[in-house]
Amino acid sequence: FFSSRRRHTRCSRDWSSDVCSSDLHLPGFIDAAAAFTAKGVDILACIALNDAFVMHAWGAANGVGERILMLGDGNGAFTRAMGLLTDARPFGMGMRSHRYAMVASAGVITHLLIDEPGAFEVSAAPHVLAQL
Repeated sequence: FFSSRRRHTRCSRDWSSDVCSSDLHLPGFIDAAAAFTAKGVDILACIALNDAFVMHAWGAANGVGERILMLGDGNGAFTRAMGLLTDARPFGMGMRSHRYAMVASAGVITHLLIDEPGAFEVSAAPHVLAQL
C-alpha cells in the first residue's frame, strides 16, 4: 500500500468516540481532501482497530465516498508493528491505537505525528496540511 506514490494515513481510535466521529478527526480530513490532493497526496486512508464491515459503515455514515480509503486493522497487527498499540483495558476499552497521522512516500514514512494521550492536535487535518 505504501510502496508507491504519496499517501497520507490517519488513525482513529474507533468509530464511536466523540473526537473521531464528531466534527473533528474524520470530518476534518473529509473537508480537507481537496487540499491534500493539491499538496500532492494521492490517497487519504483512515485506519482503525475495527473490522472491514465497521469501517465501511463508518465511511458511509460520514459520506466519505471516494475521498478516504477506510481500512480496518481488526487484530491490530499493523498498529502493533508501528508501535502505536496502547492498552486501554483498565478503562474497559480493550487494545486501542494512539491517535496519529502519517505521510508515506515511496514506501518511506516522511511524517509520523502522534498525539499525546487524550489530546487532539498534531493529527488534525490543518496541522498535517501545514507539515506538507
